[in-house]
Amino acid sequence: MAISWITALKLVPWGDVIEATPQVLKAAKGLLRKKEAAAEAAATAAAEPAARLATPSTAGEQALQLIQTLEARIRQLEQGQQQSAELIQQLAEQNAQVIRTVDLLRTGAQRLAWVCGGLRWS
Repeated sequence: MAISWITALKLVPWGDVIEATPQVLKAAKGLLRKKEAAAEAAATAAAEPAARLATPSTAGEQALQLIQTLEARIRQLEQGQQQSAELIQQLAEQNAQVIRTVDLLRTGAQRLAWVCGGLRWS
């Protein structure tokens, strides 16, 4: 016995889903902004080595500048990874909630099938 999609959608706790949506949307927008900023920073960092080579400085100073640039980029990537992990956690929690609801629907459908089957043979 199949359960209709409309019935399944009625049993989803939409209040909780709607309540969590702004947080997920905000996190997704933040990740997008960080990605755009990181792309701009990477483009700037790519242009910087040529500018640094044009200025008279020692190889040690150039290496130090490059290390500092790379450390800043690593910090950006770590922050982005942390934000991604938080967003994934939120999505996983919502997914778990949907799975619990679907499991309840499945259990209810099985019980209904047993009851209907029992009534048919009575």
